[in-house]
Amino acid sequence: MSFPLSLSLRLSVLVSPAMWMMLQMDEPDDFVISTGEVHSVREFVEAAFRHVGKTIVWEGKDENEIGRCKETGLVHVKVDSKFFRPTEVEYLQGDSTKAFEKFGWKPKITFKELVTEMMVSDIELMKTNPTA
Repeated sequence: MSFPLSLSLRLSVLVSPAMWMMLQMDEPDDFVISTGEVHSVREFVEAAFRHVGKTIVWEGKDENEIGRCKETGLVHVKVDSKFFRPTEVEYLQGDSTKAFEKFGWKPKITFKELVTEMMVSDIELMKTNPTA
């Protein structure tokens, strides 16, 4: 499985220290590694566009919803039902309390920092490989 560069970079910064800490445990166990923050895809899209100085205006509803750039009028976001989960969960929030209690791990990055790092990485990638 491969991930886009920005996601791979973020996963390595967020997860690798936690993975290393897990491997130091005397007994294997399951842990949730998360920021503990809750954000929608809509919030992520809006934050990503803000990073490049654009505003997304939402139009329509459900499968017909689109995200249009306020500044240019171009549609940049469309809903694709093939990405819907069969049993959509309305609320997801990771709780990494156990990781903190067992080996002192806590998140070191916020949602805003995550979006910024992903955007910076993807912008750099697009400069060298515009079709990536």
